[in-house]
Amino acid sequence: MSSERPAAGDPSELLAYLLKHAQQRLMALADAALEPHGLDRKEFGVLRVLAAGEPLSQQALAGLLGVDPTTMVAVLDALQDKGIVTRRPDPADRRRNQIALTASGQATNAAAEAAYAAAEGEFLEPLGSADAGELRRMLRRLLSHESAPASSGTGSEASASS
Repeated sequence: MSSERPAAGDPSELLAYLLKHAQQRLMALADAALEPHGLDRKEFGVLRVLAAGEPLSQQALAGLLGVDPTTMVAVLDALQDKGIVTRRPDPADRRRNQIALTASGQATNAAAEAAYAAAEGEFLEPLGSADAGELRRMLRRLLSHESAPASSGTGSEASASS
């Protein structure tokens, strides 16, 4: 793809179009990378969070991942059926369950992390490592302002989703 600005009317001049299609490409690569490990992206997200720390409640996991509680229960049911996570009563509050990775879950997570990293690397490869790092920093900066009031712009890019 050329770095020149596209012609007027070309959908690729809209940021929403570019972000949507970049995300679709990355998600296709991620799905293909995770599939041999028997995981989807939601399940992988849960494994990553659990692998990074102590067992968490279903509610805490849902909050961290921005997933509604009903969806979280379904994801955890699937992971438990696969032997990847366990649910145990929380010693501090037996009405809640703590979710933790099993030994199989830890191994699955390690393999899935490597596969996902390779897919992400393939996606970012055209940028090189310096530009890929800068893209991450810029996206984090944009997301850190997501709760800020909307600008007085036309809003044309926000509504363009094709």
